[in-house]
Amino acid sequence: MTQITVAALQLGFTPDLDRNIAHVSRLVHEAAARGAQVILPPELFEGEYFCRVEDEGMFANAKPVGEHKAVLAMQALAEALHVTIPTSFFEADGPHHYNSLAMIGPDGEVQGVYRKSHIPDGPGYEEKFYFRPGNTGFKVWPGGKDIAGTTLGVGVCWDQWYPETARAMMLMGAEILFYPTAIGSEPHDTSLDTARLWRRAMVGHAVSNVVPIVAANRVGIEHGQTFYGTSFIADERGDILAELDREEEGVIMATIDLDRVRRHRAAFGFFRDRRPELYGRLVQDI
Repeated sequence: MTQITVAALQLGFTPDLDRNIAHVSRLVHEAAARGAQVILPPELFEGEYFCRVEDEGMFANAKPVGEHKAVLAMQALAEALHVTIPTSFFEADGPHHYNSLAMIGPDGEVQGVYRKSHIPDGPGYEEKFYFRPGNTGFKVWPGGKDIAGTTLGVGVCWDQWYPETARAMMLMGAEILFYPTAIGSEPHDTSLDTARLWRRAMVGHAVSNVVPIVAANRVGIEHGQTFYGTSFIADERGDILAELDREEEGVIMATIDLDRVRRHRAAFGFFRDRRPELYGRLVQDI
C-alpha cells in the first residue's frame, strides 16, 4: 500500500510579512510533527489580500522567486523539516507581475514556478490590475521517494473553478490536486455566500477525475472583507476527510492510499471513455 499524508493550513493574515511568515511557519512545524509530507498554505499568505482595491503602491511588494521572503522562508523550512511546501507569492519578473506558486521540495529547492492561469476581475477581487495571465501553462510535479513518487498538481484560487484546469493536470499525470485560495465575501452582493459553491466546484473535480483534493483558504476580516475559511481535504470520491469552519485557524490532515485511488480511477473508466476527437469546441475562442 502506497500512502502519502497531506495537510492544509488555514489562518488569518496581517500587513506584517514577517509576522505572517512566522505564523505559517508555526503551523508547518505542527503539520510536519504530525507526519505531513506535503503542506499547503493559503494563497498570497505574505500579507492581507491586497487585490480588493487598485493601488499602484502594492507593486513594490512583488519580488523575483529567488528574492521573495516568503519563498526563501519556506525553502529553509522545507529543507529543515524534509517536507514539500507549495508556496504562493507575488512574483516580479522584469516589468511583469504574476500571481505565482513556487513548488518547494523536501531538499528546500524550488522545483519550478507555476503562474496562475485564470485571473479574476470584480469587486473585491481586482486581480487583473496586478497580475498578467500566467505564461507557464498548467504544471505538475513528479515527486521523489519522500512523497511516495506522487505527482502533484496545483491550481491557484480562481483556477479552482475551471474543470479544464483539473482535467489538464490529470492528463499530465497528477495524482493529488492542491488549491491555495483567498476567497470570502462579495462586496457587490452581501447576500451572496459562495462558500458552498466554492467547495462543490472542487468536489466535482474530485469526483469527475477520481482524485483527492486539498484546498487551503484564509480566514478573518480584512478592511470589511470577510474570508470564509472552510478549508478541506476530499478523497477521490468527493467525501470530506478533514475540514475547518469559517473562523478556525489550524491544520487539517489526511493520509491517502494512492494504490486505492488508482484502482478506483481505473474502475470508473472516465479516462478510458474520453472522446478527445469530439472536444474541439473547447479550444475554439468563438
